[in-house]
Amino acid sequence: MMSARRSLGAALLLLLLAVGAAAIACAQWTRPIVEGDEALRAGQWDQALAAYAIAEARFDRLPAARQLLMRDYARAVGAQLWIYYHLERYDEVLDKAQRAPDAADPHFWSGLAFYAKSRGDGKPEEQFDWLGRAEGELRRAVEATPADWDTKYDFELVTRLAAALRKRPRTPPNELMQLLRPESRAGARPVRRIG
Repeated sequence: MMSARRSLGAALLLLLLAVGAAAIACAQWTRPIVEGDEALRAGQWDQALAAYAIAEARFDRLPAARQLLMRDYARAVGAQLWIYYHLERYDEVLDKAQRAPDAADPHFWSGLAFYAKSRGDGKPEEQFDWLGRAEGELRRAVEATPADWDTKYDFELVTRLAAALRKRPRTPPNELMQLLRPESRAGARPVRRIG
């Protein structure tokens, strides 16, 4: 009886040791993500991008770890998408989104990047093409996260802009948002402002 307890105790200690070693290894493995988060909070976006890229490269070298730590992998890629978007590096957003896991919201970010490109200086045909692509990507984003109201709002906005642009295709990019305003009718009374 005593030897069975010792064997069980030894097995339990070995299991705890293995779990502890795995936790330490996981913390070391994901350290670049923590460094990226710290750099992001400090506003050091280039350092954050570098740290997240190191983490992503680690996951790419070991697909089993990418599957086991999918949340961390998606966080590293999603943070890069966020940074690229806020730095207005839209082509890099689109490139990264093509390879990003679904948990990193790649359709949302590529939809926003296409929309931003539609507001740039370009030919009306290009503008409409970018807006149409934004609409398609944001539709996929809504399908992926139907409870996300921000995504639904962005999709609705882009859809309405695309419909209005179909009616007035020669609208300059800097007047794109004007398309959403209701047109005043002849003879209509002006709206009285209060306050």
